[in-house]
Amino acid sequence: MHSWIRALLAGVRRRLQGRDLALIAAGLTFYAGIAVVPLLVLAFSLTAHLTSADRVRELGDRLAGLLPPELGAPDAVARLVEAGVGMSVLQSLLALLPMSLYGEGLRRALLRFSRREEGMTGWRGRLTALPLLLLAPFLLYPLLLAVDYMAELAETGGVGPTVGRIAVGFYACLAALTLPLAWGFRVVGGGQVHWPALVCGALFTAACLSGFLQGFVLFLSLPLDLGAPFGGLTVVGGVVAVGFWLWLLHLVVLGGWLLTGSLDDVLERRRGTVAG
Repeated sequence: MHSWIRALLAGVRRRLQGRDLALIAAGLTFYAGIAVVPLLVLAFSLTAHLTSADRVRELGDRLAGLLPPELGAPDAVARLVEAGVGMSVLQSLLALLPMSLYGEGLRRALLRFSRREEGMTGWRGRLTALPLLLLAPFLLYPLLLAVDYMAELAETGGVGPTVGRIAVGFYACLAALTLPLAWGFRVVGGGQVHWPALVCGALFTAACLSGFLQGFVLFLSLPLDLGAPFGGLTVVGGVVAVGFWLWLLHLVVLGGWLLTGSLDDVLERRRGTVAG
């Protein structure tokens, strides 16, 4: 086991040589800042078509009720849901452009850790990210159903329901994130990794991201004055705080990708040794 861990970490260090992980994550965060709102709005819109607008509003209200009100998260969720269920066809088409920019950013970021060069990187990333949008309602709706159950547990109260609510949230997010991460690593990012390493890496990264999101909810409950460092401008402080958390999130994503690639190398060497 220790030799496996050493080999994994050695592979990560090798990929990081001459590369600034924080800067690459910051670049990916820039693309995410453009894409995150159109992506969420489109996901709510497609889920409303899959089910109904009233059902999505109902589940969106349940989600807003679970979030701490200190930093205005419930109101933000309500606005996103309302924008999604009221989206027109033209607005949906226009939202595809900023949403697809995340695919470009992810491909550019992951290529920084390889020696491979290619042309049309931006368009490759954008086009390969679009099929994930078709899966969005089938991933978001079960997540919203889990939120509904979590809200029932929160109303019950007590230690047991609280632990159950955290567990349901963790595994629901893990299930919703695993397939998009695998698609992002393999297809959008153009990662040439084999399936065993890809499945393990996507599951591990999804678990880390799910725990990270639990931490973000905890952060939202803290009684912080986000505008204090910015002359009392709370809106500016809120934008900076969300940007910082997005940056941390992408550090987790890139770390998961580095471990996935390193695991693929270790498994390949092991297969070669066994075959030899």
